[in-house]
Amino acid sequence: MPVSKPNSALLILGHGSTENPDSAQPSWDHADVIAESGQFRSVHCAFWKEEPSFRQVWSMIEEEEIYVVPNFISEGYFTRQVLPRELELEGHTTHLGNRTVHYCDPVGIHATMTDLLIKRAYEIIDHGVKIEETALIIVGHGTNLNKKSTEAITDQVEAIKAKGEPFAEVLDAYMEEAPFIADWKTLTDAPTVVVVPFFIADALHSYQDIPVLLGIEKEITEAASQREIFRQNPYRFGDRTLYYSSAIGTDPSLAQVIVDQVAYFDEHYLS
Repeated sequence: MPVSKPNSALLILGHGSTENPDSAQPSWDHADVIAESGQFRSVHCAFWKEEPSFRQVWSMIEEEEIYVVPNFISEGYFTRQVLPRELELEGHTTHLGNRTVHYCDPVGIHATMTDLLIKRAYEIIDHGVKIEETALIIVGHGTNLNKKSTEAITDQVEAIKAKGEPFAEVLDAYMEEAPFIADWKTLTDAPTVVVVPFFIADALHSYQDIPVLLGIEKEITEAASQREIFRQNPYRFGDRTLYYSSAIGTDPSLAQVIVDQVAYFDEHYLS
């Protein structure tokens, strides 16, 4: 959906990492694409674990109207508690001095994410693979802090099923809670399995932790920028075949999802 905000700023919020330089890269990439489109007067990024930090970024923005979009997968602990607290936001729209700040929904809960997950699964499997004999597993982190973090994934699984895609099964799995992605061989008996990480970046989890849980790697290895793991598909486990995707947040289409969340905000919270 096209957006025209020639007098407004867009602020993309990311998690970032002090350990992995790849964590913030998708946010910067999407910001560059949106900035080039000219839909906003300026486009900025800020991060929880990197600079510019959430509190530093206000001094970098001149516009009086600012749309804030969390580049996060779920509507959970960070988007409901940490980000609003750090940015001193209250509700959907907050007035900070002469500024009006609109706090949009995170990208991961936008309806178009379903199509992106399906597209990513089809992109990585080889021509000739029988989809009706292929299980699709959407994998997330899982946490006891906030159940909203798993709802984003279970909602996507149900949405994919509702679209009538011919996968043998569509399942959710997690790193730190059941059903565990480490048990993928027993979660489904499909001969072909496609695993798509429902993460924003190819950072520690998707590049280092999950490959060990899947059995692709025996131990945690280098950061994403130093490896070729996603170019080594497929992986063979006896008579079964595993395809492992890069994180969904790295898809170039996420730039449009960020913009779509601004359009959604205007339609549902300002109208």
